[in-house]
Amino acid sequence: MSEPNGAAPSSRKIGGMGLCALALAAWPPAWAAPAVTAKGKAFGNPAASVLIEVYSDFECPGCRAFHVDFLPRLMRDYIDTGKAYLVIHDLSFHAHSNEATAYALAAARIGRYREVADALFQRQTEWAASGKVWDAVAPVLSPADQKKVARLAKDPAILAEVKTESQAGLARIQKTPTMLVTFAMKERRFEAAPPWEMFRDWLNGLLKK
Repeated sequence: MSEPNGAAPSSRKIGGMGLCALALAAWPPAWAAPAVTAKGKAFGNPAASVLIEVYSDFECPGCRAFHVDFLPRLMRDYIDTGKAYLVIHDLSFHAHSNEATAYALAAARIGRYREVADALFQRQTEWAASGKVWDAVAPVLSPADQKKVARLAKDPAILAEVKTESQAGLARIQKTPTMLVTFAMKERRFEAAPPWEMFRDWLNGLLKK
């Protein structure tokens, strides 16, 4: 996990059946704040009854685990099927994550966000150590798209969005990754990924209401 305020990652882990069950069942409901939908980073059915927002940082190891292990199942079973609407918020609180986020936002502008986000998470260990973020991004883009993304990533509008999205995230979450699930104007918060089977059963219960 990462803490947006720049503090060292917390040693507290959300894991184990009991604690996750508590998070599922007992988190107090809250009125949901409007979602900020970045271009090219929203997926699924915008008219779905369930809104899922994911706050993550490309350089956060916990976010990598969420993206690699949890998100594909979420996409397969609920987003790609139109049962839920997913909005991804990329925050930047590590040494190289500003640059990574800029490339991801630039890729979103040309419809290549998912490919670039996948590459950044899959090769996180390499570029986080070397600082060579572009080396992770370039191989998944055509030469023409490489030029577009490299140019857009330096655009003042993209750089401003990197900063704005992080600031907006600070107003809603304390750690990355955080997943907010909104249904019937009530919100549930998950810091880190809950066990898939438990989350699936809980979400299916919501969809039956």
